[in-house]
Amino acid sequence: MEESSFLNPGRTLIAAKVAEGMRVADFGCGSGFFTRAAARLVGQSGLVWAVDAHQDILSRVKNLSLQEGLTNVEVVHGDVERKGGSRLPEENFDLVIITNLLFGAEHKDMLAREAGRVLHKGGRVLVVDWRDSFGGLGPHKDHVVSSDHARTLFELHGFVWESEVPAGEFHWGFLARKKGS
Repeated sequence: MEESSFLNPGRTLIAAKVAEGMRVADFGCGSGFFTRAAARLVGQSGLVWAVDAHQDILSRVKNLSLQEGLTNVEVVHGDVERKGGSRLPEENFDLVIITNLLFGAEHKDMLAREAGRVLHKGGRVLVVDWRDSFGGLGPHKDHVVSSDHARTLFELHGFVWESEVPAGEFHWGFLARKKGS
């Protein structure tokens, strides 16, 4: 059977070296696909905080997590495009996940800064977004953010590019490490 060419959260997170015991923040968690995949990988000794500006979907993410036996997921109503907007503590996380969020972010600089604020020194950010608009499958072509542009954005805000990660045929992905270690 051929593997799907679409974004696979589990495979992408494994490539990003998400491991048992990690503390992970999922910015703009949406339906929680990455949240729940990360929760499985970090196990009961780890914790995943799902942050989204849409209060109504957070209860759904929490309920789906519990139905799947994932008791290590917390949800937070927050705005990751402003300083302190995630409502998460400073320098407390090993990884911040930012998937399919850059193309729609109005304040991309603030998003990168907020990721840096919550990560401890040496913590990493996983950034995944659409390669193109694909005739309406992805965002409008004027909103597509290239991997190079995203890489520059995060480098300007205190990150060092680390590696690409597999993100399927329609997305690009990379890891960057917060400077300081």
